[in-house]
Amino acid sequence: MFDHKQYSLSVKGKGDPLFLVHGIGNTKNAWDYLLPTLTKKFTTITYDLCGHGNSPIKKNNFTLKDLVKDLENIRKITGFKKGHFVGHSLGGMICPAYARKFPNKIKSLGLISTAAGRTRQDSDKIFEVINAMKKQGVKKILNKLINRWFTDGFIKKYPEIVKKRIVQVLKTDEKIFLNVFKIYADTKMDPWLNEIKAPSLVLTGAEDAGCTPKMNKYISNKIKNSKLIILPKFKHSLLLEAPNEVSNEIIKFMSKY
Repeated sequence: MFDHKQYSLSVKGKGDPLFLVHGIGNTKNAWDYLLPTLTKKFTTITYDLCGHGNSPIKKNNFTLKDLVKDLENIRKITGFKKGHFVGHSLGGMICPAYARKFPNKIKSLGLISTAAGRTRQDSDKIFEVINAMKKQGVKKILNKLINRWFTDGFIKKYPEIVKKRIVQVLKTDEKIFLNVFKIYADTKMDPWLNEIKAPSLVLTGAEDAGCTPKMNKYISNKIKNSKLIILPKFKHSLLLEAPNEVSNEIIKFMSKY
């Protein structure tokens, strides 16, 4: 038996189970703007990743395998035999890694704003950011990340949402933030993406400089049973800037499975 108290999770809505996995320095609240739409079609399961939000830190220097194990524990706790799985950013790496290990638990997959097929230059840029955060601290580098996550127009129009995101990151233990950022940087899905057989929605923003359209085309080409969607004018934080567009694409795609 698994004790649900070891995870911070929420179950809402009705219909097929839909497990939603957030990204770096975020919490289960990352999905809040999508839930009013998604819960009309699905039973949504959101949870805080290890060391994020109200989930405890079970061990230091956890890995992608540990995060996959946590997701399987969440599935067992909620009692669903199988479901749809959608992840954003790092969550978009956790979900396909989970599908690779537990293919019989998957109805369909959603990979949102994630990365594969990185060039050496792409990887170098990520590790430059990590090294800068190690030397200067996350807070001093955060503005650079904010400009990569949000469009200029959104930053000007919704400063309170951007500020809330900044506070959320700064509330995350810095060691945890760097730990998950390194998992995101180190994870190379390239060798095994073609093993994913589940129907997969691959979605990113046209202006996302970190999880580029080129990378997502690569992902879609590797997963045979996939559909690629590039949302124009958006950057990385699609869950905040384009919740209606993302939730509608999820429903349109996953309702078929």
